[in-house]
Amino acid sequence: MLDAFSSPVPNADAALVAALLAVDPAGLGGVALRATAGPLRDAWLTLLREGLPASTPMHRVPLHATDSALLGGLDLAATLHAGRPVAQLGLLARCDGGVLLLAMAERVGAGVASQLAAVLDTQVVALERDGLTQRRPARVALVALDEGDGEEEQMPATLLDRVAFHLPLQAAGSDDDAPVDWTRAEIAEARARLSQVIVPESVVQALCAASLVWGVNSMRAPLLAVRVARAAAALSGMDEAEEVHASLAARLVLAPRATRVPAPPAEETDDTPPPTDAQEPTPDEDDAQDAPPPEAPQDEPDHTPDEEEAPGALDDRLIEAVRAAIPPGLLAALQMGQARQARAAAAGRSGELMKNQNRGRPVGTRRAEPRSGARLHILETLRAAAPWQRLRQQKADGPKRIQVRREDFHVVRFRQRRPTTTLFVVDASGSAALHRLAEAKGAVELLLAECYVRRDKVAVLAFRGDGCELLLPPTRSLARAKRSLAALPGGGGTPLAAGIEAARELAAQIGRAGETPIVVMLTDGRANVARDGRHGRARATEDALEAADAFRLAGLSALLIDTSSQPGEASRVMAERMGAACVPLPHAGAAGLSQAVRLATLPGTR
Repeated sequence: MLDAFSSPVPNADAALVAALLAVDPAGLGGVALRATAGPLRDAWLTLLREGLPASTPMHRVPLHATDSALLGGLDLAATLHAGRPVAQLGLLARCDGGVLLLAMAERVGAGVASQLAAVLDTQVVALERDGLTQRRPARVALVALDEGDGEEEQMPATLLDRVAFHLPLQAAGSDDDAPVDWTRAEIAEARARLSQVIVPESVVQALCAASLVWGVNSMRAPLLAVRVARAAAALSGMDEAEEVHASLAARLVLAPRATRVPAPPAEETDDTPPPTDAQEPTPDEDDAQDAPPPEAPQDEPDHTPDEEEAPGALDDRLIEAVRAAIPPGLLAALQMGQARQARAAAAGRSGELMKNQNRGRPVGTRRAEPRSGARLHILETLRAAAPWQRLRQQKADGPKRIQVRREDFHVVRFRQRRPTTTLFVVDASGSAALHRLAEAKGAVELLLAECYVRRDKVAVLAFRGDGCELLLPPTRSLARAKRSLAALPGGGGTPLAAGIEAARELAAQIGRAGETPIVVMLTDGRANVARDGRHGRARATEDALEAADAFRLAGLSALLIDTSSQPGEASRVMAERMGAACVPLPHAGAAGLSQAVRLATLPGTR
């Protein structure tokens, strides 16, 4: 299968994924292939085609495919000609038993992703539109070609959860990493054997245990891992999945989904006290015994046989198999608890979606009259009118023309993103000035530059002394923002309640103006100035918690960055009461603070 390639060729894992997917395409769901367009990706797709039967359909899904294109619908020309509804097959039904290629999967819309996810779950296309009601089989595998650059661009989580493999495509680097060559006949034999392969209960339990230990939250993951183990056993010519197949499934399915590192096992301690001299038998007592203790049979093994392996041994080996498959850098990130935070940032910080009558991106149609600037959708209007033409023309007295009535009108629906305003609330009190005010200023300046590139608005609030001050109203002027921040003095008390209330009020104003407010608060979470300006930590903390509760009830997206030198309980409690994400970064510096804000999923977390 690889003779046609001179260079490059996929590595062994990539070739194995292609072979396993060819053995059980619909059962495994598909693969999220992380690679840019080029010879390497073409080589992997050729491997997959060579493993599938020659008659297997393989269709490409357009990026902005409509429901009619995916699910099918009314054949307008045939319906107008016949005078009755005539159905047209959609792309998913035509690809039954084959493979769907989803190019630029990182940019696919939510509507297309939901339709594909439903078909991957049910393997059926349910068509109920335009007066048609049909159910057609759609047993397909999805090959999502993810060309995203970095963690900020990811394909929808609904599709990632339903495909067995998350594969970053790499070329073979050495002879040891060279792909194994499976012939089409060998893969066909594995497909024929697949239904007879048995997966023991011990393997199923071990895969579920490994999934739980590594923090794989989806229940689909262990199911897909079991199917991969069965496909691997069939590809090996065996009728029962063994440990090697379970380890392979854990490495290919569970490792890319891991969200945490298992806790180290507790050291076993022997509570039995050592024998003392008083407990040791004396020679006289030994001589007085009537019979010696029975000797163990010589043929009895001194270890547990394989068929009586200690419970949990297979679980431990699968856990280690996942650990070996995770790159060292990602393993360290998991230990810091930040890997999932980075992956969850795919939504970015773009504004929330809102409906608009005549501006933005077209997202379909709706039944309505073209009034107040709404645009008539000619094709959908004709689709709605077509099934009724024979009946309407029989009642018409004039010439036989297409009869379109008011109830047939369809207008275009648009959707656009609201502008985003990032509101920075900086603790400029004495405690913050002593520790991190300079770093906070540097971080805010870096974030301001990013907001300027995205054409977002920024605003800066600072609280110190007896109250909170608006240093910078919402603006896109980067120079003005830097000047206001550079003039920010430090020192005085910490009126945290005033800062939270001012942030809530300004965010509410931003929301009423039709924009998406995002609050980034940099503080250590400790208050010593009450709402009425009196000094006292107890009363100030109580007022700050009350203000945090009101902030949470407002439903605002927020991130609290603990800027104290030693992260404490105060910032965590304050963030929890505000309903905000908390990022303790005691030694991050300006770059670390700005990176934490970039990785946080602000509008999509709630």
